[in-house]
Amino acid sequence: MPSYVRLLALMLISLVVPFLSVHAASLDGLAVDVENESEPVLCAEKDNVAVSFSNPNVRSFRIEAAHPVYLSSAMRSNIEPDWTACDMSADPVYKSPEPPKKITLVGEPDLWLVGYTYPSFWRPATATVRIGDKAYNNIHMLQVWVLKNGRADEVLVLYPQDGYWRPRPMTPANMDVTAYGSSFLIGPIEKEGRPLVKIKEAVFDPDKRQFTLTFERGGTATVKIASVDTNRLALDVAFDKAISGSPFAMLRSMYVTEFNNDTARIAVREQGAKGWREDNIMKFDHARATDIWIGRLTPSQHNTTSPDVVFNSFSDGPTPKRPKSEVPAEVSTKPIK
Repeated sequence: MPSYVRLLALMLISLVVPFLSVHAASLDGLAVDVENESEPVLCAEKDNVAVSFSNPNVRSFRIEAAHPVYLSSAMRSNIEPDWTACDMSADPVYKSPEPPKKITLVGEPDLWLVGYTYPSFWRPATATVRIGDKAYNNIHMLQVWVLKNGRADEVLVLYPQDGYWRPRPMTPANMDVTAYGSSFLIGPIEKEGRPLVKIKEAVFDPDKRQFTLTFERGGTATVKIASVDTNRLALDVAFDKAISGSPFAMLRSMYVTEFNNDTARIAVREQGAKGWREDNIMKFDHARATDIWIGRLTPSQHNTTSPDVVFNSFSDGPTPKRPKSEVPAEVSTKPIK
């Protein structure tokens, strides 16, 4: 091959490869580093599953919680705790300066936000909760309730004093209740005995159905309820600036055995791969992936009906990539012939 032809070929490759990389990213969203930091335990009430997500360019993404594939109206929905082989005596305890209480912070016809103060918590209550011009201190838990099709369901929980969230879709009409299960963290993750996110202030806007978080380490994030029904709960997360030096999100859950867990399996769609990679949650090591599913394929005796959780649509812009499960805008707006 003449030298000038070889040079021309190299020039074309240098132009085409970046285009292909950008084009792939535009279709699938950014890939993130997925690291498994899980440890074996005997206690079913201790979160030993920890899967972190890192990429210093991510500014937004989507989290979805969906009912497990095995859910049926005839199954027993066990939501009772299991304290077998549990010793919590070494956990830190901070007594609340206020007596235990329950307070309705937002009470609209189709949306409620309820706050709880516990007798004690494992961290001091330093985060402030704000609704409009009203500020509340010593709130340990926030519950979001949604009324839809004549039924009210608790669909989202935030613990503002350590940054933990718990998501749940609405319960199918033919069932009484389904369980919570896995939790997740959003923001600059730190460790003080266990992973956490230190929130300075949590503001809730009922009109937007959106939380705005201000972190102690600086920066903000919004967590918006994009949609919720009896199939899934979709949350859109956006940071004012990308988070570097630590993971920007983490899934937390529990696994003791295949028959006693809140999550047992993980599947990742790795960047450039022709198929998904699947594994037991405790055997998985790491991946660089655009989509992550964490859940169960068979029922567990613990939190039998707890939802699966998906992380995807990672973007370096202020809004997540449009999830692949949704009809593209240019298609959904076309008239049906």
